[in-house]
Amino acid sequence: MGEVRVKARLTNAVDEALVRRGMLGAEQVRICEADALVDTGAVRVVVPAQVASRLGLGIRGRRVAEDADGRKEIVDVTGMLVVELEGRDTLEEALVLGDEVLIGQTSAGEARPVRRLPAPASRAESRPSRPAGHEDQVARKCRNSFRKAVLAGLASSSVVLIFQELGQPLSSG
Repeated sequence: MGEVRVKARLTNAVDEALVRRGMLGAEQVRICEADALVDTGAVRVVVPAQVASRLGLGIRGRRVAEDADGRKEIVDVTGMLVVELEGRDTLEEALVLGDEVLIGQTSAGEARPVRRLPAPASRAESRPSRPAGHEDQVARKCRNSFRKAVLAGLASSSVVLIFQELGQPLSSG
């Protein structure tokens, strides 16, 4: 059987979030394009260490990865990245392993059509006018809701990771 390859665009999800918040220029977003192998035996995205480094992905933990032949290895798990495949994208973490980008079942199966929003010209232009303290109040309510969901075990790991990587506390303080 032949191998299936796809052009993959990998983007640091935290960088994208910072651009949307007007805290980083669009030209500063770390992106890597790769000729990725679609691996139906893999469950997750796998990236080599040099790709994780080029994207500036933090290492958020370690997991046991099992090869096709049953060998097990403890590998690093990255922070969140956007995986774009043929005009569709998904947000997930990746295993750091090997020497090429692998696209596993979850990333291929969960990708949704991409809708790009224009980057704001400046922070002042990107926000409608609101009463003083409004954003702090909204942020506090969101953090409280997420904190309750985390404590109840209902928050998705993606939401928790993005808050952690952006340095946003999930506490009510």
